[in-house]
Amino acid sequence: MGMTIAEKIIAAAAGVDSVKPGDIHTVTLDRMMSNDGTTHLTVDMYNNKLKNPRIADPKKLVFIVDHNVPSDSPKTAASQKKMRDFAKENGIDFWEGKGVCHQVMMENYVRPGELIFGADSHTCSYGALGAFGTGVGCTDFLYGMVTGQSWVLVPESVKFNLIGELPEGVYARDLILTIIGQVGANGCNYQVMEFTGEGAKTLSISDRIALCNMAVEAGAKTGIFEADEKAMEYLKEHGREPKAVFHSDPDAHYIREYTIDLSKVEPVVAKPDFVDNLSPAKEVRGIKIDEAFLGSCNNGRIEDLRVGAEVIKGKNVADKVRFLVVPASQTIYRQALKEGLLDIFMEAGAIVMNPNCSVCWGSCQGVIGENEVLISTGTRNFKGRAGHPSSKVYLGSAATVTASAIKGEIALASDL
Repeated sequence: MGMTIAEKIIAAAAGVDSVKPGDIHTVTLDRMMSNDGTTHLTVDMYNNKLKNPRIADPKKLVFIVDHNVPSDSPKTAASQKKMRDFAKENGIDFWEGKGVCHQVMMENYVRPGELIFGADSHTCSYGALGAFGTGVGCTDFLYGMVTGQSWVLVPESVKFNLIGELPEGVYARDLILTIIGQVGANGCNYQVMEFTGEGAKTLSISDRIALCNMAVEAGAKTGIFEADEKAMEYLKEHGREPKAVFHSDPDAHYIREYTIDLSKVEPVVAKPDFVDNLSPAKEVRGIKIDEAFLGSCNNGRIEDLRVGAEVIKGKNVADKVRFLVVPASQTIYRQALKEGLLDIFMEAGAIVMNPNCSVCWGSCQGVIGENEVLISTGTRNFKGRAGHPSSKVYLGSAATVTASAIKGEIALASDL
Protein backbone atom coordinates (compact mmCIF):
# COMPACT_ATOMS: atom_id res chain seq x y z
CA MET A 1 0.00 0.00 0.00
CA GLY A 2 1.17 3.52 -0.79
CA MET A 3 1.96 6.27 1.70
CA THR A 4 0.77 9.81 2.31
CA ILE A 5 3.07 12.84 2.40
CA ALA A 6 3.10 12.76 6.19
CA GLU A 7 3.93 9.06 6.30
CA LYS A 8 6.79 9.53 3.83
CA ILE A 9 8.28 12.32 5.96
CA ILE A 10 8.12 10.13 9.06
CA ALA A 11 9.61 7.16 7.19
CA ALA A 12 12.51 9.29 5.99
CA ALA A 13 13.10 10.65 9.50
CA ALA A 14 13.00 7.10 10.88
CA GLY A 15 15.33 5.75 8.21
CA VAL A 16 12.89 3.06 7.08
CA ASP A 17 11.29 2.28 3.73
CA SER A 18 7.70 2.56 4.87
CA VAL A 19 5.45 3.26 7.84
CA LYS A 20 1.75 2.82 8.53
CA PRO A 21 -0.68 4.40 11.00
CA GLY A 22 -0.25 2.97 14.49
CA ASP A 23 3.47 2.25 14.10
CA ILE A 24 5.83 3.79 16.62
CA HIS A 25 9.18 4.92 15.26
CA THR A 26 12.28 6.62 16.58
CA VAL A 27 12.91 9.63 14.35
CA THR A 28 15.72 12.10 13.80
CA LEU A 29 14.45 15.66 14.06
CA ASP A 30 15.39 18.22 11.43
CA ARG A 31 14.69 21.24 13.58
CA MET A 32 13.27 22.28 16.95
CA MET A 33 11.70 25.60 17.90
CA SER A 34 10.83 26.97 21.33
CA ASN A 35 9.39 30.34 22.36
CA ASP A 36 9.24 32.36 25.56
CA GLY A 37 6.00 30.72 26.64
CA THR A 38 7.84 27.69 28.02
CA THR A 39 11.56 27.79 27.16
CA HIS A 40 12.52 28.85 30.68
CA LEU A 41 10.96 25.61 31.95
CA THR A 42 13.00 23.57 29.48
CA VAL A 43 16.16 25.40 30.53
CA ASP A 44 15.44 24.69 34.20
CA MET A 45 14.99 20.98 33.49
CA TYR A 46 18.17 20.92 31.42
CA ASN A 47 20.20 22.58 34.18
CA ASN A 48 18.65 20.90 37.21
CA LYS A 49 17.32 17.48 36.17
CA LEU A 50 19.95 16.04 33.82
CA LYS A 51 23.05 14.25 35.12
CA ASN A 52 25.09 14.94 32.00
CA PRO A 53 23.45 17.83 30.14
CA ARG A 54 24.40 18.18 26.49
CA ILE A 55 22.82 19.48 23.29
CA ALA A 56 22.92 17.10 20.35
CA ASP A 57 23.08 19.79 17.66
CA PRO A 58 22.66 23.48 18.59
CA LYS A 59 22.27 24.35 14.89
CA LYS A 60 18.94 22.53 14.83
CA LEU A 61 17.54 24.68 17.63
CA VAL A 62 15.74 28.01 17.29
CA PHE A 63 14.65 30.10 20.31
CA ILE A 64 12.17 32.90 19.63
CA VAL A 65 10.84 35.53 22.05
CA ASP A 66 7.38 36.43 20.76
CA HIS A 67 4.68 36.01 23.40
CA ASN A 68 5.52 38.95 25.68
CA VAL A 69 7.40 41.49 23.59
CA PRO A 70 8.63 43.68 25.11
CA SER A 71 8.50 42.03 28.55
CA ASP A 72 5.58 43.12 30.71
CA SER A 73 6.90 42.37 34.21
CA PRO A 74 10.06 41.55 36.19
CA LYS A 75 8.97 37.88 36.16
CA THR A 76 8.72 37.86 32.37
CA ALA A 77 12.03 39.72 32.05
CA ALA A 78 13.73 37.09 34.21
CA SER A 79 12.37 34.16 32.16
CA GLN A 80 13.38 35.81 28.90
CA LYS A 81 16.85 36.58 30.25
CA LYS A 82 17.25 32.91 31.16
CA MET A 83 16.30 31.99 27.60
CA ARG A 84 18.57 34.65 26.09
CA ASP A 85 21.59 33.68 28.19
CA PHE A 86 21.14 29.96 27.50
CA ALA A 87 20.94 30.55 23.75
CA LYS A 88 24.11 32.64 23.79
CA GLU A 89 26.01 30.12 25.92
CA ASN A 90 25.08 27.22 23.65
CA GLY A 91 25.22 28.80 20.19
CA ILE A 92 21.47 28.55 19.57
CA ASP A 93 19.81 30.78 16.97
CA PHE A 94 17.93 33.44 18.94
CA TRP A 95 15.26 35.86 17.73
CA GLU A 96 13.69 38.65 19.72
CA GLY A 97 11.34 41.36 18.53
CA LYS A 98 11.31 39.92 15.01
CA GLY A 99 7.78 38.51 15.08
CA VAL A 100 5.60 35.55 15.95
CA CYS A 101 7.61 32.33 16.14
CA HIS A 102 5.78 30.50 13.36
CA GLN A 103 6.08 33.39 10.92
CA VAL A 104 9.78 33.74 11.74
CA MET A 105 10.21 30.01 11.14
CA MET A 106 8.36 30.12 7.82
CA GLU A 107 10.38 33.09 6.61
CA ASN A 108 13.78 31.74 7.67
CA TYR A 109 13.90 27.99 8.30
CA VAL A 110 11.10 25.63 7.23
CA ARG A 111 11.79 23.40 4.22
CA PRO A 112 9.64 20.78 2.49
CA GLY A 113 10.24 17.26 3.76
CA GLU A 114 11.44 18.27 7.22
CA LEU A 115 10.17 16.88 10.53
CA ILE A 116 10.00 19.75 13.01
CA PHE A 117 9.04 19.81 16.69
CA GLY A 118 7.97 23.09 18.25
CA ALA A 119 7.09 23.84 21.83
CA ASP A 120 3.90 25.50 20.65
CA SER A 121 0.70 23.90 19.41
CA HIS A 122 0.53 25.90 16.17
CA THR A 123 3.79 24.42 14.87
CA CYS A 124 1.48 22.60 12.45
CA SER A 125 1.65 25.81 10.36
CA TYR A 126 4.77 24.45 8.65
CA GLY A 127 2.72 22.02 6.59
CA ALA A 128 2.03 24.95 4.25
CA LEU A 129 5.48 24.25 2.79
CA GLY A 130 5.17 20.47 2.81
CA ALA A 131 6.93 19.96 6.15
CA PHE A 132 5.64 17.92 9.09
CA GLY A 133 5.48 20.35 12.00
CA THR A 134 3.87 19.45 15.30
CA GLY A 135 3.67 20.86 18.79
CA VAL A 136 5.20 19.15 21.82
CA GLY A 137 5.55 19.83 25.53
CA CYS A 138 8.69 20.83 27.41
CA THR A 139 9.73 17.29 28.31
CA ASP A 140 9.54 16.03 24.73
CA PHE A 141 11.34 19.15 23.55
CA LEU A 142 14.11 18.60 26.11
CA TYR A 143 14.55 14.99 24.99
CA GLY A 144 14.80 16.08 21.37
CA MET A 145 17.24 18.82 22.31
CA VAL A 146 19.67 16.51 24.09
CA THR A 147 19.38 13.46 21.80
CA GLY A 148 18.42 14.93 18.43
CA GLN A 149 15.70 12.30 18.27
CA SER A 150 12.22 11.51 19.48
CA TRP A 151 9.47 8.96 18.92
CA VAL A 152 6.38 9.33 16.77
CA LEU A 153 3.20 7.32 16.71
CA VAL A 154 2.33 7.43 13.01
CA PRO A 155 -1.04 9.21 12.71
CA GLU A 156 -3.87 8.38 10.35
CA SER A 157 -4.51 10.90 7.58
CA VAL A 158 -7.72 12.65 6.57
CA LYS A 159 -7.97 13.97 3.01
CA PHE A 160 -9.61 17.33 2.32
CA ASN A 161 -10.14 17.51 -1.42
CA LEU A 162 -10.55 21.19 -2.28
CA ILE A 163 -12.33 22.09 -5.52
CA GLY A 164 -13.23 25.41 -7.11
CA GLU A 165 -12.02 28.84 -5.97
CA LEU A 166 -12.88 31.11 -3.07
CA PRO A 167 -15.32 33.87 -4.05
CA GLU A 168 -14.28 37.51 -3.82
CA GLY A 169 -14.55 38.72 -0.24
CA VAL A 170 -14.09 35.22 1.19
CA TYR A 171 -10.75 34.16 2.63
CA ALA A 172 -8.74 31.14 3.75
CA ARG A 173 -9.64 32.13 7.29
CA ASP A 174 -13.32 31.59 6.46
CA LEU A 175 -12.40 28.27 4.85
CA ILE A 176 -10.56 26.78 7.83
CA LEU A 177 -13.23 27.93 10.28
CA THR A 178 -15.83 26.34 7.99
CA ILE A 179 -13.88 23.08 7.92
CA ILE A 180 -13.48 23.02 11.71
CA GLY A 181 -17.18 23.78 12.07
CA GLN A 182 -17.93 20.81 9.81
CA VAL A 183 -15.62 18.21 11.37
CA GLY A 184 -15.71 19.51 14.95
CA ALA A 185 -13.05 20.57 17.43
CA ASN A 186 -12.24 16.90 18.06
CA GLY A 187 -12.93 15.76 14.52
CA CYS A 188 -9.34 15.00 13.56
CA ASN A 189 -7.79 14.07 16.90
CA TYR A 190 -4.19 12.90 16.41
CA GLN A 191 -4.68 12.77 12.65
CA VAL A 192 -3.09 14.56 9.72
CA MET A 193 -5.30 16.99 7.80
CA GLU A 194 -3.99 16.78 4.23
CA PHE A 195 -5.26 19.53 1.92
CA THR A 196 -5.18 18.60 -1.74
CA GLY A 197 -7.03 18.94 -5.05
CA GLU A 198 -7.26 21.59 -7.74
CA GLY A 199 -8.68 24.06 -5.25
CA ALA A 200 -5.60 23.71 -3.06
CA LYS A 201 -3.43 24.88 -5.95
CA THR A 202 -5.36 28.17 -6.10
CA LEU A 203 -4.38 29.04 -2.53
CA SER A 204 -1.37 31.23 -1.78
CA ILE A 205 1.29 30.25 0.76
CA SER A 206 -0.31 32.72 3.17
CA ASP A 207 -3.65 30.94 2.67
CA ARG A 208 -2.04 27.56 3.24
CA ILE A 209 -0.43 28.75 6.46
CA ALA A 210 -3.87 29.85 7.69
CA LEU A 211 -5.29 26.37 7.02
CA CYS A 212 -2.42 24.36 8.49
CA ASN A 213 -2.04 26.70 11.45
CA MET A 214 -5.53 25.94 12.75
CA ALA A 215 -5.46 22.20 12.05
CA VAL A 216 -4.73 21.74 15.74
CA GLU A 217 -8.08 23.40 16.51
CA ALA A 218 -9.68 20.29 15.02
CA GLY A 219 -7.42 18.18 17.23
CA ALA A 220 -5.04 17.31 14.40
CA LYS A 221 -1.41 16.30 14.83
CA THR A 222 -0.61 18.52 11.85
CA GLY A 223 -1.93 19.96 8.61
CA ILE A 224 -0.06 19.59 5.34
CA PHE A 225 -0.02 20.54 1.64
CA GLU A 226 2.03 19.09 -1.16
CA ALA A 227 5.00 21.32 -1.92
CA ASP A 228 4.13 22.57 -5.41
CA GLU A 229 5.38 25.36 -7.68
CA LYS A 230 4.10 28.07 -5.30
CA ALA A 231 6.02 26.50 -2.43
CA MET A 232 9.16 26.28 -4.55
CA GLU A 233 8.79 29.92 -5.52
CA TYR A 234 8.41 30.92 -1.86
CA LEU A 235 11.54 28.96 -0.96
CA LYS A 236 13.52 30.56 -3.77
CA GLU A 237 12.43 34.03 -2.66
CA HIS A 238 13.69 33.21 0.83
CA GLY A 239 16.96 31.64 -0.30
CA ARG A 240 16.27 28.03 0.59
CA GLU A 241 16.10 24.64 -1.10
CA PRO A 242 13.75 21.79 -0.13
CA LYS A 243 15.05 18.88 1.90
CA ALA A 244 12.70 16.56 -0.01
CA VAL A 245 9.47 16.92 -1.94
CA PHE A 246 6.98 14.16 -1.23
CA HIS A 247 3.67 13.36 -2.93
CA SER A 248 0.95 11.12 -1.60
CA ASP A 249 0.69 7.86 -3.54
CA PRO A 250 -2.53 7.16 -5.51
CA ASP A 251 -3.18 4.14 -3.29
CA ALA A 252 -2.37 5.89 0.00
CA HIS A 253 -4.90 5.15 2.74
CA TYR A 254 -7.05 7.85 4.33
CA ILE A 255 -9.29 7.22 7.32
CA ARG A 256 -11.82 9.71 5.88
CA GLU A 257 -12.18 11.99 2.88
CA TYR A 258 -14.05 15.27 2.51
CA THR A 259 -14.72 17.31 -0.61
CA ILE A 260 -14.95 21.06 0.01
CA ASP A 261 -16.26 23.33 -2.76
CA LEU A 262 -14.42 26.60 -2.20
CA SER A 263 -16.94 28.51 -4.30
CA LYS A 264 -19.62 27.79 -1.69
CA VAL A 265 -17.68 29.08 1.31
CA GLU A 266 -19.03 32.31 2.83
CA PRO A 267 -17.80 34.69 5.55
CA VAL A 268 -18.18 32.98 8.91
CA VAL A 269 -17.62 33.72 12.58
CA ALA A 270 -16.73 31.31 15.37
CA LYS A 271 -18.81 32.26 18.41
CA PRO A 272 -17.72 31.94 22.05
CA ASP A 273 -16.36 29.78 23.57
CA PHE A 274 -15.37 27.15 20.99
CA VAL A 275 -13.70 27.33 17.58
CA ASP A 276 -16.30 24.94 16.11
CA ASN A 277 -19.23 27.04 17.36
CA LEU A 278 -19.68 28.35 13.84
CA SER A 279 -22.16 30.75 12.32
CA PRO A 280 -22.47 32.59 9.01
CA ALA A 281 -21.15 36.08 9.74
CA LYS A 282 -24.38 37.61 8.45
CA GLU A 283 -26.31 35.87 11.24
CA VAL A 284 -24.34 37.49 14.06
CA ARG A 285 -24.41 41.01 12.67
CA GLY A 286 -25.09 43.69 15.24
CA ILE A 287 -23.38 42.16 18.28
CA LYS A 288 -21.62 45.08 19.98
CA ILE A 289 -17.85 44.83 20.38
CA ASP A 290 -15.31 46.57 22.59
CA GLU A 291 -12.17 45.54 20.75
CA ALA A 292 -11.01 44.16 17.39
CA PHE A 293 -7.69 42.45 16.69
CA LEU A 294 -5.99 41.95 13.34
CA GLY A 295 -2.83 39.89 13.69
CA SER A 296 -1.48 36.55 15.01
CA CYS A 297 0.30 33.60 13.39
CA ASN A 298 -2.96 32.84 11.59
CA ASN A 299 -3.86 36.20 10.06
CA GLY A 300 -1.06 38.72 10.54
CA ARG A 301 0.57 38.46 7.13
CA ILE A 302 0.89 41.20 4.53
CA GLU A 303 -2.09 39.84 2.57
CA ASP A 304 -4.29 40.18 5.66
CA LEU A 305 -3.08 43.72 6.35
CA ARG A 306 -3.81 44.66 2.75
CA VAL A 307 -7.35 43.35 3.12
CA GLY A 308 -7.88 45.26 6.36
CA ALA A 309 -6.39 48.47 4.97
CA GLU A 310 -8.62 48.28 1.89
CA VAL A 311 -11.69 47.89 4.10
CA ILE A 312 -10.84 50.75 6.47
CA LYS A 313 -9.30 53.27 4.06
CA GLY A 314 -11.12 56.60 4.33
CA LYS A 315 -13.15 55.39 7.30
CA ASN A 316 -12.73 55.49 11.08
CA VAL A 317 -12.69 53.08 13.97
CA ALA A 318 -15.96 53.33 15.90
CA ASP A 319 -16.06 55.40 19.08
CA LYS A 320 -15.24 53.42 22.22
CA VAL A 321 -13.75 50.54 20.17
CA ARG A 322 -10.07 49.61 20.34
CA PHE A 323 -8.66 48.25 17.08
CA LEU A 324 -5.23 46.66 17.42
CA VAL A 325 -3.27 45.87 14.27
CA VAL A 326 -0.23 43.65 14.82
CA PRO A 327 1.92 42.46 11.88
CA ALA A 328 3.16 38.88 12.34
CA SER A 329 6.82 39.73 11.71
CA GLN A 330 9.20 42.62 11.31
CA THR A 331 9.49 41.77 7.61
CA ILE A 332 5.72 42.14 7.25
CA TYR A 333 5.72 45.31 9.35
CA ARG A 334 8.30 46.93 7.10
CA GLN A 335 6.47 45.87 3.95
CA ALA A 336 3.22 47.28 5.33
CA LEU A 337 5.07 50.48 6.19
CA LYS A 338 6.47 50.68 2.67
CA GLU A 339 3.01 50.20 1.15
CA GLY A 340 1.45 52.85 3.38
CA LEU A 341 -0.86 50.35 5.07
CA LEU A 342 0.12 51.34 8.59
CA ASP A 343 -0.63 54.99 7.82
CA ILE A 344 -4.10 53.98 6.64
CA PHE A 345 -4.76 52.09 9.88
CA MET A 346 -3.46 54.86 12.12
CA GLU A 347 -5.33 57.58 10.25
CA ALA A 348 -8.49 55.56 10.88
CA GLY A 349 -7.77 55.43 14.61
CA ALA A 350 -6.28 51.96 14.91
CA ILE A 351 -3.42 51.13 17.28
CA VAL A 352 -0.49 49.61 15.41
CA MET A 353 1.68 47.40 17.61
CA ASN A 354 5.12 45.81 17.29
CA PRO A 355 5.23 42.29 15.83
CA ASN A 356 4.34 39.71 18.51
CA CYS A 357 1.58 37.34 19.63
CA SER A 358 -0.27 40.24 21.27
CA VAL A 359 -4.03 39.90 21.82
CA CYS A 360 -4.21 36.34 20.51
CA TRP A 361 -3.04 34.78 23.76
CA GLY A 362 -4.41 37.52 26.00
CA SER A 363 -1.48 38.22 28.26
CA CYS A 364 0.45 41.34 27.34
CA GLN A 365 -1.46 43.57 24.91
CA GLY A 366 -5.12 44.37 24.44
CA VAL A 367 -6.31 42.21 27.33
CA ILE A 368 -10.08 42.56 27.59
CA GLY A 369 -12.01 43.20 30.77
CA GLU A 370 -15.11 41.91 32.48
CA ASN A 371 -17.98 41.22 30.05
CA GLU A 372 -16.09 42.82 27.15
CA VAL A 373 -16.40 41.48 23.60
CA LEU A 374 -13.52 40.97 21.20
CA ILE A 375 -13.60 40.01 17.54
CA SER A 376 -10.27 38.57 16.52
CA THR A 377 -8.19 36.97 13.78
CA GLY A 378 -6.41 35.05 16.54
CA THR A 379 -6.35 31.29 16.78
CA ARG A 380 -8.66 30.56 19.71
CA ASN A 381 -11.76 31.82 21.48
CA PHE A 382 -11.80 29.69 24.62
CA LYS A 383 -13.30 31.12 27.80
CA GLY A 384 -10.86 33.66 29.26
CA ARG A 385 -8.49 33.32 26.30
CA ALA A 386 -8.08 37.07 25.85
CA GLY A 387 -8.71 38.30 29.37
CA HIS A 388 -11.45 38.17 32.01
CA PRO A 389 -13.35 34.85 32.24
CA SER A 390 -16.63 36.66 31.58
CA SER A 391 -15.34 38.23 28.35
CA LYS A 392 -16.32 36.87 24.94
CA VAL A 393 -14.16 36.21 21.87
CA TYR A 394 -15.49 35.88 18.32
CA LEU A 395 -13.20 34.76 15.50
CA GLY A 396 -13.43 36.06 11.94
CA SER A 397 -11.41 37.00 8.87
CA ALA A 398 -9.34 40.16 8.47
CA ALA A 399 -12.17 41.71 6.47
CA THR A 400 -14.87 40.87 9.02
CA VAL A 401 -12.74 42.01 11.97
CA THR A 402 -11.91 45.32 10.28
CA ALA A 403 -15.50 45.96 9.24
CA SER A 404 -16.59 45.25 12.81
CA ALA A 405 -14.04 47.73 14.16
CA ILE A 406 -15.56 50.41 11.91
CA LYS A 407 -19.19 49.63 12.78
CA GLY A 408 -18.63 48.98 16.48
CA GLU A 409 -20.50 45.74 16.10
CA ILE A 410 -19.99 42.50 14.17
CA ALA A 411 -20.32 43.35 10.50
CA LEU A 412 -19.27 42.23 7.04
CA ALA A 413 -17.12 44.32 4.73
CA SER A 414 -20.07 44.35 2.33
CA ASP A 415 -22.13 46.19 4.97
CA LEU A 416 -19.98 49.31 4.80
